Amino acid sequence: WVWIAVGGALGAVARHALSSAVAIRLAGSTAFPGGTLAVNVLGCFAAGLLLGVASRTPLPEETRAFLAVGVLGGFTTFSAFGADTFVLVQSGQTSLAVANVAVSVMTALAALWLGAALTA
Repeated sequence: WVWIAVGGALGAVARHALSSAVAIRLAGSTAFPGGTLAVNVLGCFAAGLLLGVASRTPLPEETRAFLAVGVLGGFTTFSAFGADTFVLVQSGQTSLAVANVAVSVMTALAALWLGAALTA
């Protein structure tokens, strides 16, 4: 648990640093959330690297938890969403992968809207 917490802290700081750096770079040029996009893409790339390494070399559970749950979880949970979807596709469950994307995106946006509406 301690290593997950440490990894989460490192991931959160890295997320803020990258997102802020991209936002500063794009300041005034666009309203597009480029920092969030950069974090999500980099997080998914890192999750793919981790999946690839773990499929070839067994990682100790503590290492996997530190990196996947802690660092990547603190950096972006979008990487977990991407990895789950990837695993579904790799296992031949393409319709479940498509359903995961559609249901996750639509229900998450609906929940965000509902939460904001309840506080208005």
